[in-house]
Amino acid sequence: MTYTVKEIFYTIQGEGANAGRAAVFCRFAGCNLWSGLERDRGTAICQFCDTDFIWDDGGDGGKFCSPDELAMHIFSKWPINAIGQPLVVCTGGEPALQIDDALIASFHALGFEVAIETNGTLELPSGIDWICVSPKANTKMMIKGGNEIKVVYPQEGAMPELFEDLQFHNYYLQPMDGPDRDKNILQAIEYCKAHPRWRLSIQMHKIIGIR
Repeated sequence: MTYTVKEIFYTIQGEGANAGRAAVFCRFAGCNLWSGLERDRGTAICQFCDTDFIWDDGGDGGKFCSPDELAMHIFSKWPINAIGQPLVVCTGGEPALQIDDALIASFHALGFEVAIETNGTLELPSGIDWICVSPKANTKMMIKGGNEIKVVYPQEGAMPELFEDLQFHNYYLQPMDGPDRDKNILQAIEYCKAHPRWRLSIQMHKIIGIR
């Protein structure tokens, strides 16, 4: 299998339960809810995505012909002799379109903890250490449990109460970015105060200006 990756970079996780933790991000190209092209946004299942996941040959990504090749390239981003288990965050786009058992095994062979950020509409291979699901409206969720659920809020057709019966360890509301971000933050705060099971997740990386 060839893995098509938009970008790979070492940074600090900016949101959710692992916020503040160093990680190598592997952003896979492609998504099953939007082409990534602006001309298609109005007809996409998910119309608020703020991520560029279209592959090109100008960034630090590429096409990798084997799981070991990709895993080693990602491992090269981790600081030499760093103390602590390395973390790789597989994101996108939709990483579940490409991540497989062989790649997870290659990550584990290098000592990585493997995390995924997925929309939850596709089945996942076994062996992933940290599963974060960010559900989108008008989709069928296949992944109904994991380490954290992160609901972009407010999202018509995907309000938090729809996910109360799922089996996640952590429940997060993340205010939708865009022109109404400040209003969305206030609304998310009020929802979390009224429903304490939910925690507020802020995109810290955008506030402090990192990737």
